[in-house]
Amino acid sequence: MELSDANLQTLTEYLKKTLDPDPAIRRPAEKFLESVEGSQNYPLLLLTLLEKSQENVIKVCASVTFKNYIKRNWRIVGILVEDEPNKICESDRIAIKANIVPLMLSSPEQIQKQLSDAISIIGREDFPQKWPDLLTEMVNRFQSGDFHVINGVLRTAHSLFKRYRHEFKSNELWTEIKLVLDAFALPLTNLFKATIELCSTHANDASALKVLFSSLILIAKLFYSLNFQDLPEFFEDNMETWMTNFHTLLTLDNKLLQTDDEEEAGLLELLKSQICDNAALYAQKYDEEFQPYLPRFVTAIWNLLVTTGQEVKYDLLVSNAIQFLASVCERPHYKHLFEDQNTLTSICEKVIVPNMEFRAADEEAFEDNSEEYIRRDLEGSDIDTRRRAACDLVRGLCKFFEGPVTGIFSGYVNSMLQEYAKNPSVNWKHKDAAIYLVTSLASKAQTQKHGITQANELVNLTEFFVNHIQPDLKSASVNEFPVLKADGIKYIMIFRNQVPKEQLLISIPLLINHLQAESIVVHTYAAHALERLFTMRGTNNTTLITAAEMAPFVEVLLTNLFKALTLPGSSENEYIMKAIMRSFSLLQESIIPYIPSVITQLTQKLLAVSKNPSKPHFNHYMFESICLSIRITCKANPDAVGSFEEALFMVFTEILQNDVQEFIPYVFQVMSLLLEMHKNEIPSSYMALFPHLLQPVLWERTGNIPPLVRLLQAYLERGANTIASAAADKIPGLLGVFQKLIASKANDHQGFYLLNSIIEHMPPESVDQYRKQIFILLFQRLQNSKTTKFIKSFLVFINLYCIKYGALALQEIFDSIQPKMFGMVLEKIIIPEIQKVSGQVEKKICAVGITKILTECPPMMDTEYTKLWTPLLQALIGLFELPEDDTVPDEEHFIDIEDAPGYQTAFSQLAFAGKKEHDPVGQMVNNPRIHLAQSLHKLSTACPGRVPSMLSTSLNAEALQYLQGYLQAASVTLL
Repeated sequence: MELSDANLQTLTEYLKKTLDPDPAIRRPAEKFLESVEGSQNYPLLLLTLLEKSQENVIKVCASVTFKNYIKRNWRIVGILVEDEPNKICESDRIAIKANIVPLMLSSPEQIQKQLSDAISIIGREDFPQKWPDLLTEMVNRFQSGDFHVINGVLRTAHSLFKRYRHEFKSNELWTEIKLVLDAFALPLTNLFKATIELCSTHANDASALKVLFSSLILIAKLFYSLNFQDLPEFFEDNMETWMTNFHTLLTLDNKLLQTDDEEEAGLLELLKSQICDNAALYAQKYDEEFQPYLPRFVTAIWNLLVTTGQEVKYDLLVSNAIQFLASVCERPHYKHLFEDQNTLTSICEKVIVPNMEFRAADEEAFEDNSEEYIRRDLEGSDIDTRRRAACDLVRGLCKFFEGPVTGIFSGYVNSMLQEYAKNPSVNWKHKDAAIYLVTSLASKAQTQKHGITQANELVNLTEFFVNHIQPDLKSASVNEFPVLKADGIKYIMIFRNQVPKEQLLISIPLLINHLQAESIVVHTYAAHALERLFTMRGTNNTTLITAAEMAPFVEVLLTNLFKALTLPGSSENEYIMKAIMRSFSLLQESIIPYIPSVITQLTQKLLAVSKNPSKPHFNHYMFESICLSIRITCKANPDAVGSFEEALFMVFTEILQNDVQEFIPYVFQVMSLLLEMHKNEIPSSYMALFPHLLQPVLWERTGNIPPLVRLLQAYLERGANTIASAAADKIPGLLGVFQKLIASKANDHQGFYLLNSIIEHMPPESVDQYRKQIFILLFQRLQNSKTTKFIKSFLVFINLYCIKYGALALQEIFDSIQPKMFGMVLEKIIIPEIQKVSGQVEKKICAVGITKILTECPPMMDTEYTKLWTPLLQALIGLFELPEDDTVPDEEHFIDIEDAPGYQTAFSQLAFAGKKEHDPVGQMVNNPRIHLAQSLHKLSTACPGRVPSMLSTSLNAEALQYLQGYLQAASVTLL
């Protein structure tokens, strides 16, 4: 694409269309941009637009498009043989890096943020090696004195360096951080001091203070990132400067920076929150060096907590301040600061209890923003809520002061419960706080999978459950006091391992009943609690709650779960769908009577959500539930597969025709499951679809590849003869798919899965004419790019070929490609690499194949190949007896499919569509060691004396000993 006005105009028009709410206009525009993004100059056209366009909306749209383009394409994934096209040519890369920093600094803030993100994405790949002057370019801008520019630099530095907070330690990381510190630490410290001076100079100028405080927040964040991995010498030497100023800023209160907004945190709150974080980092990691400053920070932060109001805007500040205290109180050498009973009482009374209260804002979230509430409360993304921080502080204090703290709080819990009892409808929040307190006191260690794994011995959880939780759940109305209902259900969920099983069984009908509650939070928690209870394991690894114990509740459980999906706000509730999946999995054949109605409801739901898939987890569990319905029903009645196809195929056809990308990989998996259920030939409805599965466009998307390969394998297993007779013209298409897959390092194993099924199931005459070409393709790939994964798959394939067509056929095809090729493959690939093969079935195939080469291939006995006979036998005994060789050369650390760039939806494996492992050798050979002994015996009877003499001359003693053992076990001798 030329950098021309005409192209700028075209791009402007298409960008405008991508903002159109009408999909008929928006989608083609998105497709167009997707089609041109590989063109040279495309990114430069976007940057020109965001710099020169007259329309603000186009500038912003161009900046977002540019950032997403960089996100998808900057990283070069050296993964394919005909490498995944590097969509950004070198000249564009150079031009982008030369122009993006000045452009970012001169752009308005909205665009600055997008470009800053783009710089950090490029920096993650190219900095420091391929972008050495980035730092100098940024540091030089500190001198400009223009805080719009300085904040742009700070924002970019923050997005570039924040990864230091979660990277694993490595030499490369240390080198990079050292480089950054050498160039950045001093200018940052000078900027910090200068900015603080400017704050006092402009103490009465509100607009100047806003800009200066934005800088201070970013500087404080950079301090955190640069100090996270280790305490740098520079910061240790300059601790006085940083800590004294941080302390001053913590105690600062400037009326001009106070905001009227009760929800949104102002600059002052954000800065103080970050300083609390920085202090907590030092208190935890560098306590020795930080010791002189600690007492004054504890005092300042304590005062902050006692004087800060309950408004939402202070939440982050309060939770970070409490987290600071929590991190200090669990360090042994700060213990003395908290030992005094009065101090503990005062912390409990002034910090913990007030921050555990359920506020109006929480109530509002519970009712009107339930999805966010659930995410924070259930999934622990409530890291920065007051309640979570107060709970962590309780845990921290219990580390050294469990007795006194439990004592102080028991008093609070009792008085709160008494308040509630006086007038439940007014004082229900007291009970909510009491339950929360008990939960935080009792739980010492917790995991998502198992709930609480370690509890405080001083709290009687079952007694509290029976006296205070059950009565709420047993009350006649499921809609009364929804917050307390949710608390009660959450209590069951959290303490499911501590509460005795009989109490859990009493709770199950109560939970099923609460699936009908109007409150989204309550019915979601009920579904989630049931799902968690159904996954609990009892003795001998069976489920704790059995299908028999659930028998009385099956109908009401299924009815209420599906009804819950019709409640307002829950039509795509992933917790309910997961509970449906888990119920099917637990109840197994007890659900068969309800399947007709269940599958109708699932298909209707599938049809509805396929119009606009937006909840990936919900969709995943829905397909899992469909697979379970099929499996459970067809296990009892294999002929039922037809009725599932009737129910599902109409929706599947619609999904495939409308190209619903998110669902297509799932549809292929369910179809494989259905097709594998057929015992005989392939139904004609499947054969009609077969040609469409070979269309190259389907294979462009990485997420389609695993399920499509499996589906084609199912076609080959069930209908190879039909394909050979009725669709022989499609065999080249099938091999074309194999050829495409084999060329990719990421997907070559899938190509082999397909090839192995072709060899195993297709009638030999139908693939005769293609055989030689298949081997030539494999050899070309071996020459161009030999990887461990490819070799392992190649070894399994040639041995399967040998089992299917005979060892002589294998030798002949190799030698027809090039004379003596068979010997080269044995010497260079099979003998040295066989130890790398992994997997029971794969090893068995290789053992049986090599046994055939040793004992059923005449050229091995009387040509120049004979010298390879003993080394091959030695390698086979090694495959049986030596540990697997799982070493992978350094340059082969594969990226995951997930990292593959582009728009593709990743492939998600359905657990309940799982395929049984298939053993092509099957009953033919049960024990490959005994099979080897028998085959050697047979060979030695055909040519007496030869085998023992070959063994005695060159097989090593240890291998010979193993071989004697096989011969004994098989009760045979060698002649």
